[in-house]
Amino acid sequence: MRAPVRWVLWDVKDTLLKVRSSVGEQYCDEAKRMGLSLSPVEVDAAFRQAYRHHSSTFPNYGIAQGLDGQSWWKAVVKATFSQCKVCDPALLNTMALNLYQNFSNAENWEIIHVLFEVFPDTKAALESCSSLGLHLGVVSNFDNRLEAILRGCGLLFHFSFLVTSEGAGVEKPNAAIFDQALLKCGVPAASVAHVGDHYVNDYLTSRSVGIHGFLLDRKSHFDRHDIPKEHRLSSLDELPARLKRHIDEC
Repeated sequence: MRAPVRWVLWDVKDTLLKVRSSVGEQYCDEAKRMGLSLSPVEVDAAFRQAYRHHSSTFPNYGIAQGLDGQSWWKAVVKATFSQCKVCDPALLNTMALNLYQNFSNAENWEIIHVLFEVFPDTKAALESCSSLGLHLGVVSNFDNRLEAILRGCGLLFHFSFLVTSEGAGVEKPNAAIFDQALLKCGVPAASVAHVGDHYVNDYLTSRSVGIHGFLLDRKSHFDRHDIPKEHRLSSLDELPARLKRHIDEC
């Protein structure tokens, strides 16, 4: 007999919520408050270059090199604006700190709500899973501001725990991050499901440790024959029925 599912683990970004506006627009709003007028397109391109460089040079917020999420993100912000010919060190530091704190302070929930949008199917799916008696947790390649973001979006109370890549010291697709989550669940991998939108990070990695991985594919981007139909979700609305069927069959 199969082990019944007792826990559901969730990816966050592009699974439960998404960023409302581009990074370029967000950064330009902060620059405008500092009296600067910059092009969102130019800033967005600069950000992408800075982000790629720092992600390659200092992966997972540079934890292994002695950095943390705050210092890593501030360096990305400074590199972004520096490429856009903002040279004043004090100004760069102020904007970097402001942008980081916009996402990190619980009292900034109004800002968080403006920056992030909860998908329409998120809350109903979380509530339905809880009504089935399932416990919920998060496994996310995010820094330690995630708790404040989920609180600001009205989602935090759904989850028994959060495992961020900054806190775990490893990031998906390293399966060790799921091992840490399983310890918090206190049940075998066969009693845990995971939902995420990334084929490798979420689907393949969770299934590699024995978790029931579901791939959320809202826009049908993944035309792959190695994903069984029952593992694919076009909406989170489909998940509770899948899990209930699994529970009933056990």
